[in-house]
Amino acid sequence: MAIRPVLIRRPPEAVWAVLRDGHRYADWVVGTHASEPLDGDWPAVGSAIKYTVKAGPWHAGGRTVVRAHEPGTRLELEAQSGVLGSARISIEVRPWGEDTLVVVDEHPLTGPGGKLHNMASDALLQLRHRRMLRKLARVVESTAETESERASSRE
Repeated sequence: MAIRPVLIRRPPEAVWAVLRDGHRYADWVVGTHASEPLDGDWPAVGSAIKYTVKAGPWHAGGRTVVRAHEPGTRLELEAQSGVLGSARISIEVRPWGEDTLVVVDEHPLTGPGGKLHNMASDALLQLRHRRMLRKLARVVESTAETESERASSRE
């Protein structure tokens, strides 16, 4: 199991605003080129987004389905990548003073990742999570700064 925390220097509401926007998934999920809502009202349980992964000329699509949702605190996703299999991704959002502690827990469910899951694959997930959480922090912090700048200019 690959579990990784990050402290984001914005309140939980700012983090949650990014997580609940299905169009922003590609902004912070490593390897994802584009995303958009597919089914339901993201992030309601059962809703889904579709995404595209690109590596040079190669590209593939997948979908991510919400399996559990506690608004403002927890989002559990199942990323489905066709022949590559699927993975469970849990994202917890916790207040930490004026900031937010985000904890990501991911493990493969099906496909090659599920069959070959071991400490080495967890180490690779840790590297991916480190990059993904840095991207999430940048997106949240830049979005929050832009929103506060807009609010200041209206005053």
